[in-house]
Amino acid sequence: MMREEKIYIIGAGLSGLIAALELEKSGFRPIILEASDRIGGRMKTDEVDGFSLDHGFQVLNTAYPEAKKYLDFQALHLKTFDPGAVIFAGKESYIISDPMRNPLKVVSMAFSKVGTFMDKVKMFTLTQDLKQKSFEEIFSAESIPTHQYLKNYGFSDQVIHNFFKPFFRGIFLEKHLNTSSRMFEFVFKMFAKGHAAVPEKGMGEIPAMIREQLSSTQIFFNHPVAEVEGTTITLESGEKLEADRIIIAVQPDRVMRQLQGQFSAPRSVINLYFSLQKSFLARPMIGLLVGDHLINNLVFMDDVSPAYSKDGRALLSVTVLESDLDEKDLVKEVQKELSELSGIKPDYFKFIKSYPIQYALPYVDDLKYSIPATECKVSDHVFLAGDYLLNGSINAAMTSGRLAAEAVNLSFMPTH
Repeated sequence: MMREEKIYIIGAGLSGLIAALELEKSGFRPIILEASDRIGGRMKTDEVDGFSLDHGFQVLNTAYPEAKKYLDFQALHLKTFDPGAVIFAGKESYIISDPMRNPLKVVSMAFSKVGTFMDKVKMFTLTQDLKQKSFEEIFSAESIPTHQYLKNYGFSDQVIHNFFKPFFRGIFLEKHLNTSSRMFEFVFKMFAKGHAAVPEKGMGEIPAMIREQLSSTQIFFNHPVAEVEGTTITLESGEKLEADRIIIAVQPDRVMRQLQGQFSAPRSVINLYFSLQKSFLARPMIGLLVGDHLINNLVFMDDVSPAYSKDGRALLSVTVLESDLDEKDLVKEVQKELSELSGIKPDYFKFIKSYPIQYALPYVDDLKYSIPATECKVSDHVFLAGDYLLNGSINAAMTSGRLAAEAVNLSFMPTH
């Protein structure tokens, strides 16, 4: 039975789309107001010059419980990365395969440059420990900075410097591994269980698949919201909309004055794309740079999914964590670093496009795996959704959308 209550969702990112999907299951016909001209929020893919460019280097972990619930991995034609990494240390490069999935089988020669034999054993015991640990246990454990956690666990400075730092900097988007050990344990557990993957045609396929499951939701694009007050939504155009319930699926301080100043600044990142005649990695693996460089990590997206490049040229995605350089100088410096580690002339790396992403990850003080649906509620009529409520991950974005829809449902229940 269709319900007549007017429910507005602000934002057509992952959490907004999941909230709409869950509300439809309860008979509602939600209306999504999206400021931009398309769905996906931070998860978009552009077609440029015969290449598919994701907004920022992102991967889907196939072990994410929420992703399994809402996505058909087969229909996405997921392409997986080889576990492990190509490590660039000065003039040397070496491959370590499977450090999290099967640490004791890691090729000894390469690993001895990255860490000690005991690091290998510790990696194995950590994997086993975390496989036994539930998400609830991970997120209720004491929270300390990841770099401290690794030291306490007994890992050598060598393996922290050569592997953990470059690998997890690219996930946490901060240089010093100050991110909570809870997030480290969660991510490590997911990588030990699942695979890093991308849909064949780009990360934008993920929100597109959720949208296809919607049947009675209306989406209004180019409808930026200026303010939410009580049950009234004021658009930037000045138009006012009356709602029975509102789910804010963007960072809420943007639209609720009373929440301004309540959120820490998000983490930003710069993603640059270059084309090259062919990949110098020649394997579906992430490349990590040891030490201090502009480049944190790099990957040839067409090594992972050939469909990212239409004409056989190699597509190189480069992640830079922070830089004050303007685009032109940044491109030059990145080309220089790429040349130093590959031996290929700088101008052979043809610049395609850069994405400076201001809001790449939320900064969350108290990381959680989930919360009671009632904690999504700001008032009797306004509810929140977004990964910033839990932790910065695709899994959390989906969870928060589901919880917000649940909270809206509960708000219509008669109270006794």
